[in-house]
Amino acid sequence: MSFGGKYRIIDFALSNCAHSGVDTVGVLMQYQLHELNFYLGTGQAWDLDRVHGGVYVLSPYHRSGGGKWYTGTANAIYQNIGFIEGHDPENVLVISGDHIYKMDYREMLGAHCEKEADATIAVMRVPMNEAGRFGLMRCDEDNVVVDFEEKPAEPKSDLASMGVYVFNWRVLKEYLIRDASDPASSSDFGKDVIPAMIRSGARALAYPFEGYWRDVGTVRSLWQASMDLISSPPAFDLYDPVWRIYSKNPNLPPHYVGEGARVACSLVPEGCTIYGEVERSVLSSGVYVGRGALVRESVVMPFARIGDGARVERAIIAEHAVVGGGCHIGAPGQKPEKDAGGITLVASDVAVPDGAVYERGSVIDGHTGKEETE
Repeated sequence: MSFGGKYRIIDFALSNCAHSGVDTVGVLMQYQLHELNFYLGTGQAWDLDRVHGGVYVLSPYHRSGGGKWYTGTANAIYQNIGFIEGHDPENVLVISGDHIYKMDYREMLGAHCEKEADATIAVMRVPMNEAGRFGLMRCDEDNVVVDFEEKPAEPKSDLASMGVYVFNWRVLKEYLIRDASDPASSSDFGKDVIPAMIRSGARALAYPFEGYWRDVGTVRSLWQASMDLISSPPAFDLYDPVWRIYSKNPNLPPHYVGEGARVACSLVPEGCTIYGEVERSVLSSGVYVGRGALVRESVVMPFARIGDGARVERAIIAEHAVVGGGCHIGAPGQKPEKDAGGITLVASDVAVPDGAVYERGSVIDGHTGKEETE
């Protein structure tokens, strides 16, 4: 998934690892394995092309005697116990690949070791109206976790797990094996393994984090995190020379802004061609914006095309999508609640016909044509 003009979301986790001195990284992936392998390569872009260590794509596979797709986050680690054992770690760091943040994992590991924890969970406060999207916990005065509930329908806390964990490997291995033998388990860290650890008396600690962090698992959160990049000042700084975000260079030509074009408060990376207007938007590599077109408060993914005279407002245009000439994507609609916060989505490889009009909050996926996103 592209993010921030020239990056992929996985770049943020890998860059954090590189800056934190984590030199052995296993990337657990169930889908689009060939694309991920091609993108990661040897790990050179993130300084992870090491003789001892490096980056590894760990995909599920069938083998003699069995084998299956990953059935949950904990099961993904369980299926790769052999890989982890081969490196003989005392502690393991387990992180999500779809979050936007900068974090020095060494500080979290230091707190984990100092407190002799079995598990340490990075946490931060979230708005109560969004708390149900996260694993939530309650802690005592020493930050010892006393209760953990994954995505509850009625949240009792606003202290959310960031999906960043440090585990004592010997302890975690025991719980993974125990979980794998339970046919009723969904093999998920938040739903099963961590609550089981807490119930049985394992020492689980919360590690408070006060920096910028966004889970971009929804259309709305992806759009909002993108807008955070162009706020004044930016809520998330991509220009920090101390903590650079590394990425694989697409080696495209410089972007071009044509005569009469206008670009304001936007990110425009390599390979873009702009003949129209772009306002408060994040474009990705290779995007084309035609003459008389307007892109406003939108995210346009790699190699998408916006036709002449089209209007794109508060939308996400996915990779290789084509918005036809004279279209209006994100037009004010009949439902005030959709206009207030709806983000319009055009899916990958979709060609929107010339002159089409889609209201805010629609999904244009080439099959349903139009539906409400959230």
